[in-house]
Amino acid sequence: MHQFRMAFLFAIVFVAGCGQPDTPVIHLSGPTMGTTYNIKYVVEQGQPIADLQSQVDARLVEINKLMSTYDTTSELSRFNQYRYTNPFPVSAQTRAVVQEALRLGQLSHQVLDVTVGPLVNLWGFGPTKRPEKIPTQDQIEAVRGYVGLDKLAVDDNALVKSHPMLYVDLSTIAKGYGVDQVAEVLEANGLHDYLVEIGGEMRVKGVRGDGQAWLIAIEKPVSDQRAVQKVVSIGTNAIATSGDYRNFYEQDGVRYSHLIDPRTGMPIQHNVVSVTVVHPSSMTADGLATAFNVMGWEDGIALAEQQELAVFMIRKTGDGFEEYASPEFEAQVEVHN
Repeated sequence: MHQFRMAFLFAIVFVAGCGQPDTPVIHLSGPTMGTTYNIKYVVEQGQPIADLQSQVDARLVEINKLMSTYDTTSELSRFNQYRYTNPFPVSAQTRAVVQEALRLGQLSHQVLDVTVGPLVNLWGFGPTKRPEKIPTQDQIEAVRGYVGLDKLAVDDNALVKSHPMLYVDLSTIAKGYGVDQVAEVLEANGLHDYLVEIGGEMRVKGVRGDGQAWLIAIEKPVSDQRAVQKVVSIGTNAIATSGDYRNFYEQDGVRYSHLIDPRTGMPIQHNVVSVTVVHPSSMTADGLATAFNVMGWEDGIALAEQQELAVFMIRKTGDGFEEYASPEFEAQVEVHN
């Protein structure tokens, strides 16, 4: 699955527990969506579930066949190739993810925009890679002519584009959706103490094998090393982090982030370097983390407090980093360092 929100998806990492777990913990892993998945679950009945990994793999393969932009035969790719404005029938799963993308787009004042892929490509952060020259304003405006959530709609069992060139990339929320779907597979098998992670997006429930809370590390937003900013436990929730501190390029002394602001068609210019969101839904946390990172410091704080969202932001200052934790983040999240 094409990811145009790339490097910082590893911003949340596992923290090993101390001591020997009292109850066996099974670890499953494998490839998916251009990255990997990891599952840890506590064995409650003394035996691991024999076909659990095959169930997980089947569900993830199904999601990829629906929403991948790498697979030219996927449902979403066929919609993107469709050059008409008549309704294009899609599965209930794809409709649900698009509807959440549209809802989060509205919530974030159009900052989270799953149609922004052509602008990402224009700036050299898609599969076409870095451009030889920085795009001109005319080139940006030409692409913006077929970018925008106002050109995408869900109609009964179909998606509708009002411009035939509209292109939808769900990678800002699809991995989170995959995490939620894997969690459903675990729940259906009677598992209630687990951690699910896909490409850095994570959801946990219950406790580890030693009876303690799952611990998660939020990475320090620096590009030259892997260090921990904060260690947290989040209860029964999902957590996602977005940042621009690894995926950027510089030209003529100007830094160009891979995060494109759909309101301008240009890379973000503010000093927010990392945003972490905690939410019951991994799909929602995934999308919101990107939205807040594009939005910036003041607008992000205002939205987090207005919507009572659990948000942790870091911005770069002249002498280091400044942190902000929303009231909801402080209420929901326990900090361990």
